[in-house]
Amino acid sequence: MDITLVEGDITEQRVDAVVNAANSTLLGGGGVDGAIHRRGGPSVLAACRELRATTLPEGLPAGEAVATPAGDLPATWIIHTVGPVHSLREDRSATLAACHRGSLRVAAGLGARTVAFPAISTGVYGWPLEDAARIAVRTVRAVATQDASTTVGEVRFVLFGREAYQAFARALG
Repeated sequence: MDITLVEGDITEQRVDAVVNAANSTLLGGGGVDGAIHRRGGPSVLAACRELRATTLPEGLPAGEAVATPAGDLPATWIIHTVGPVHSLREDRSATLAACHRGSLRVAAGLGARTVAFPAISTGVYGWPLEDAARIAVRTVRAVATQDASTTVGEVRFVLFGREAYQAFARALG
């Protein structure tokens, strides 16, 4: 599995699946979530509402992932995952890692070959960039080496801004 970095807008990525740093309601919000919902159009919200009305009436728990069609995005699928809010009192690193692992599992289930990830939990959820980058890269590398059944050939971290790009570049080594 190749891991690449791009500084840019995740909603412009031509990939099989785009990962959305969603909130648990799945109904849109700010940051990456809002951008994906806006660019994806009303069919994305409709698909998320359907999930809430059927399989996820309580919302999507942190660390889990679910897919919808990508609407007007140049991707085929959106994989929604809810990152944890950073805490100084409680180690939630396993939940952040679960977002990446679960998203790759969902991507493989869809037969996706290319997946674009944002820097999950680093916006309003307050996760420090360096730590989030370390967890994300380590988790993706672990999936690449431990899961022979994955269809994913490229993970592309699409990072908004130079600071995020540089943090992920350092984590990638």
